[in-house]
Amino acid sequence: MSFTNETTLKEIAVSSPAAARVLEEVGVDYCCGGNHSLEAGCAGTGVAAEEILARLRANTEQALPEDADWRSAPLAELTEHIRQKHHGYVREAIPRVSVLLEKVKAKHGANHPEIASIEGLFRQLGQDMIAHMQKEEIILFPYIERLERSRNSGAALERPFFQSVRNPIQMMMNEHDGAGNLAKQIREASSNYAPPAEACTSYQRLYGELRQFEADLHMHVHLENNILFPRAVELEN
Repeated sequence: MSFTNETTLKEIAVSSPAAARVLEEVGVDYCCGGNHSLEAGCAGTGVAAEEILARLRANTEQALPEDADWRSAPLAELTEHIRQKHHGYVREAIPRVSVLLEKVKAKHGANHPEIASIEGLFRQLGQDMIAHMQKEEIILFPYIERLERSRNSGAALERPFFQSVRNPIQMMMNEHDGAGNLAKQIREASSNYAPPAEACTSYQRLYGELRQFEADLHMHVHLENNILFPRAVELEN
């Protein structure tokens, strides 16, 4: 695909996992802000659209072994991938990061009050994500999987209590926006995950973990907002 300044971030990210990684590396919001053009998405990042276009041309062919083309894979495979890779990571990372936050706050909190703010934001983000993932795993994902099985078999599908897949999808997308905003506040409070000069090993590790958590959130939301949800709506139609 040939990209321009007017190509939407969603179109770029969906084109390949490598393209999504380029956007992540330069700090452009390709998940919740996927409908913005590349030029609009660059505003405030300090990176010019032309630079990103050059990086995309150079890097979009660099696939990793775990990359898959989720635009055409069965939806049941995509929902399982999200459960295993992203939901699993979130559940494993929350307690680990929480322990680090408590440790760093006890040692550095007096001189760095932002740590207490970050701890509060991360606690809220963790609570929101756990509730969000449960709704996806119990309600939305099973319905999408039944929808696909019905299409493949020709069997009738009972109308769900939420009437249309669009309704829980809109709720999930709203919650994605909230999670993305909390992650953004954490990044800003941590000065873009830059530990102070006197930071101990735990402090440095904490900021690395928070950076990784946000990056995983971006890919998680991208797979749902930009690929899974549109395909589910099209399938229901």
